[in-house]
Amino acid sequence: MQPQADPFIVPECHDEIEILYRDEALILLNKPSGLLSLSGKHPENKDSVHFRLVQRFPTCTMIHRLDFGTSGIMLVAMNKQINAQLCRQFSERTVSKRYTALLHGHLEQDNGVIDQAIAKDKDNFPLMKICQQTGKPAISKFRVLERFTQTPEASFYRKDKRAGERSVTRVEFEPVSGRTHQLRVHSQQIKHPILGCDLYASDQAYFMATRLMLHASELSFDHPLSGERMNIVSPSPF
Repeated sequence: MQPQADPFIVPECHDEIEILYRDEALILLNKPSGLLSLSGKHPENKDSVHFRLVQRFPTCTMIHRLDFGTSGIMLVAMNKQINAQLCRQFSERTVSKRYTALLHGHLEQDNGVIDQAIAKDKDNFPLMKICQQTGKPAISKFRVLERFTQTPEASFYRKDKRAGERSVTRVEFEPVSGRTHQLRVHSQQIKHPILGCDLYASDQAYFMATRLMLHASELSFDHPLSGERMNIVSPSPF
């Protein structure tokens, strides 16, 4: 775990939210890395996806969150009634989510399932931990897309000697459950942490990237008004 400032102040995010789709019921957007989903308690952490959206759409409500370092697709309801319908789909697991991630090292398996319960790590807030006794069930499917050796000149990569060995695996994750930090904790558990992760990566993996290399790349759900199956794709920026 990298040192955390107390209180933690998120650096200013200059990147804009990209609206991918909007109608009278919902908004689908592309969140930049480095932007909170919801404003924090500290007054300097006011900027967030929700804070920006309510300036234009005062009745909008959040359906789910992405970690501030994660980029990609978020779903927002235009009112509380739509929020309840969409939240029901998430709780009933009829929503399909896919993420793209860069992991440290080369995974041996081409695909697999990580089935490890996750619980709060009360002694190390805000970390989560694997705990089969007290944790909630958590399942993540993964599929290897590419194995390669990182070049320091590439975009998003740090030119830092502490990164050391630069073998990387690009994977597609499909979380079956939706636990806090699930993909980050599961990646750490299989000893291939996500590059740039400040909470769960080794020093080598953390110093290989200038951001958390995790992107919400695909989201599928039923439109709450028409019932039509929606499938939204946001190509990974890395």
